[in-house]
Amino acid sequence: MRTRLTEMLNIELPVMLAGMGGVSYSDLVAAVSEAGGIGTFGAAPMSTELLVEEMARVRTMTKKPFGVDLLTASPDSVMRNIKAVIEGGASIYVAGLGVPREVIDELHKHNILVGSMCGKVRHAVAAVASGCDFVVAQGTEAGGHTGTVATMTLVPMVVDAVGDKVPVVAAGGIFDGRGLAAALALGADGIWVGTKFIATHEAHTGQGYKEKMVEINEDDTVVSRAYTGKTCRVIRTSWTQQFEDHPEKLKKFPEQVMVAAGAGVQQLGSGPGVTLDTDKAFMACGQAAGAVKEILPARQVVEEFMDGCRKAIDRLSALK
Repeated sequence: MRTRLTEMLNIELPVMLAGMGGVSYSDLVAAVSEAGGIGTFGAAPMSTELLVEEMARVRTMTKKPFGVDLLTASPDSVMRNIKAVIEGGASIYVAGLGVPREVIDELHKHNILVGSMCGKVRHAVAAVASGCDFVVAQGTEAGGHTGTVATMTLVPMVVDAVGDKVPVVAAGGIFDGRGLAAALALGADGIWVGTKFIATHEAHTGQGYKEKMVEINEDDTVVSRAYTGKTCRVIRTSWTQQFEDHPEKLKKFPEQVMVAAGAGVQQLGSGPGVTLDTDKAFMACGQAAGAVKEILPARQVVEEFMDGCRKAIDRLSALK
């Protein structure tokens, strides 16, 4: 399936793995890229040394393009890792929580495309004005750091604002091929998927995270500052509840990250060797979790997205 996004990124299918911190490591990144989409590292919680190792490992698993996602709100992390991103062979760099103005020119000099996560129209306009090559319009349904505007509203408005200049990628609440078809109908050129890929065999998570996702319903997540100090959609826990009850205890980013880490609930990147206390642990998760019923191989998830999308398009084409 060819779109402006697939042409720009030199990939076969318009499916992007969200760069989920603590989850999108080499196994998952390589699996999505090999399936025809593009995998993106969630590198925000990684050390530079680990990122270098993980990118090298991906290069032994696939020759297809991959990307790296970092949080612009952590400028030290961005500057520390930018050299590693360039030397590690990444094709794209995606920025969360702001536009990485100080590194766009350097990335472009090394033929790395730059994308920006956008929760409002003005964020997308600013990203394009700063030189970003594509934008991800992420609705509040999404897991992780997110805004307040819903996907169905946000995507077409971002398309109207910047779609004539750059490809727009839809994110938030998209869990199957119908969501991909809907995103294309709204004018997007592809989708950025997180929650559905957490429930895969290749996802790098502590024990209990994936299983908890399968158990919960669409209303069992909450947008909370309890883990990072910034609005983040996570599985509701006793940790999030205590800060709902006592918001005056919340610290700003990144101080709240340290609070959560000190309490032992900030275990991003802990991996399957650690069993999480799922009543307290930081488990980013979107409302799409209500549709997650089993843990699958990542390739199967990509294939089901495409099969479902084609069926949805065929159904629409048959309408009179």
